[in-house]
Amino acid sequence: MIGFVNVFKPAGPTSAQVVARIRRIYSSVARDRKLTAGHLGTLDPQAAGVLPVAVGKATRLIPLLGPQRKSYVCLLVVGKTTTTGDALGDPTAMASIPEDWQRRLPSVVDRFIGGIEQRPPMFSALKHQGRRLYDLARKGTIVERKARRVTIYALNVLGFEGKDAVRLRIACSEGTYIRTLCEDIGLALGVPAHMGALVREGCGPFVLFESRTMAQIADDPKAALTAPEHIIPFPTVVLDLRGSADFRAGRAVAVPVGAHGKHVFVRDEARMLVGIGEMHGALLAPQKVFV
Repeated sequence: MIGFVNVFKPAGPTSAQVVARIRRIYSSVARDRKLTAGHLGTLDPQAAGVLPVAVGKATRLIPLLGPQRKSYVCLLVVGKTTTTGDALGDPTAMASIPEDWQRRLPSVVDRFIGGIEQRPPMFSALKHQGRRLYDLARKGTIVERKARRVTIYALNVLGFEGKDAVRLRIACSEGTYIRTLCEDIGLALGVPAHMGALVREGCGPFVLFESRTMAQIADDPKAALTAPEHIIPFPTVVLDLRGSADFRAGRAVAVPVGAHGKHVFVRDEARMLVGIGEMHGALLAPQKVFV
């Protein structure tokens, strides 16, 4: 069994808990207790939305997907910063809210479009000397984090909620921390701020309106599984019995007539996915083999 599942993660469970549930569902279908699964980017427990999960040998295809653009809708709350940068943390700073902050906000958010520097928050899954930053933060340990370059492709004001909050839609590069973005926007406004609710609307080719709840996936696991060819834009070639046997054994084979592209999905005569091949002139060399 191999493919990708576009999971709608509700607020509450961790990404690891969702992946574990997906693994159990598909292990039962495949009758394979050793079936692997892995997500394509952590979503915080309090966040909801798109969590793509690779099932089976699709986990070996994750590096081929490349950087995944992300899109989010979040609630920016002004007047308070927190230990975690979101609504779950304890207050660290509070201030009165300027009366003109809503009027100034559109021009302020425009400054963040393009390449910006971000310092990852302590409450993140990044590692420092082999330990997760959030584990260190929970023990009160703060370590230096290097700022890194991320890109904000679009940042739109959707509407205000009361006197202290606004909904934002963000399109950004992989590795962007929305809670940090909210804090930085607050700094630019001259008022403490943190991130409220967060929904991920897109992660690369996976979008919110196509995502499925855990209950929907459990009801029809096969319908929820998307073939790798529909996610990674490689052409597909079909090898005959001898060719697919050689390919599985790790030997280069002759490129089938009409094949094109540097990388291709390889299927056998039964249309079973054999692996991914790389073109070298007239030869097709195995790059990844699914035995």
